[in-house]
Amino acid sequence: MPVKLEHHKPVCLSEFRAVLGEGPVWIKAENSFYFVDIVSHRIHRYSLTDGSLSGWDAPNRTGFLLPVSDGTFLAGLPDGLHRFDVKKGYFERACVIEPDDEGNRLNDGCVDQRGRIWFGTMDDGESRESGSLYRVDHRNGQLDISHWDSGYTVSNGPALSPCGRVLYACDSPRQRIYAFDVAADGRLTGKRIFATFTKGYPDGVVTDSEGNLWCGTWAGGQITRFRPDGTMMDPIALPVANVTKVAFGGDDYRTVFVTTACKGLDPEELAAQPQAGGIFAFRTDVPGNPQHSFVLEGI
Repeated sequence: MPVKLEHHKPVCLSEFRAVLGEGPVWIKAENSFYFVDIVSHRIHRYSLTDGSLSGWDAPNRTGFLLPVSDGTFLAGLPDGLHRFDVKKGYFERACVIEPDDEGNRLNDGCVDQRGRIWFGTMDDGESRESGSLYRVDHRNGQLDISHWDSGYTVSNGPALSPCGRVLYACDSPRQRIYAFDVAADGRLTGKRIFATFTKGYPDGVVTDSEGNLWCGTWAGGQITRFRPDGTMMDPIALPVANVTKVAFGGDDYRTVFVTTACKGLDPEELAAQPQAGGIFAFRTDVPGNPQHSFVLEGI
C-alpha cells in the first residue's frame, strides 16, 4: 500500500540497504522513480502506485540513469555512455568517455531544459583531481560530447536553475558547490564558489521551482538547502549519515524522494543506522521542476 507522507518528515520506503544509492529520477508516465546502487552494479525502480521495488543488473558501476525522448535511458558507466532499454533489459555502449584514464569513472548527471545532458567524471580512488564536467548534445544522428571544466576529485551534481541560465556543480572533497553562467548555446562562463560546507560533503544537487538548491549531504545526515543568492535555508534531517541526492515527483512535484548509502559505515554505525542505504520520501510546499528527457533528433 502507498505510504502516507507528511511535510518535511522523511519516511523510509525501503530498508534494502543500497551500498551507494544515488541518482533518483522521477518518471511521471510510470508513477515511479528510478535510482542506482553504484557499487552493487544495480538499477532500481520504486513504484509509487503499489510500493513495489524492482531492479536490473548493470554491467558495471552506473553513476547515473537519465531518460531519453524515445523511452530508453542513457546511463553513465565507467567507460562511457550506454543506452539502457528497460523493456529489453540490456545495455549498449553509445560512446567512450576519457579512454586514456582507466582510473576515472562517470559519476552524476542531469538533463537541462533544452534536452542536453550534463555530467561529471571522477577519480574512482577519490584522490586525484582528474575529474571533469561535460555536456552531451545529439547532433547529426550521434552524441556530441563537449568538455567544460576540469580539476574535480569527486564531481557531483550537476543541476540547472529553473530558468536554465545557472549551472551548479559540486567538488565534494573540497566541500564546495560551484556556479556557472550558461549561455543559450550551452557555453559555461563565470565559474564561482556558490557555497562552502563546514558539516559534511555536498553530494547530488537539484533545484526546485523557486530556484532553491537542494543538496544531499554525505556524512552530514541531512538535505542542505540554499536560496538562489546562496543564503542557507533550514536543512531537513534524516536518520542516516550519508544522504546522496533528492528528486521531486508525484502528480504535483511536491513529493521528495531521497537516496542514501551505507558505504563507509563501520559495524557500530550500521547498527545505529538500520535505515542507512534505504530510500526515503516526504512532502514539501514548493514544487520541484519536471524531469526533462535527453532529446534525440527526429523524436
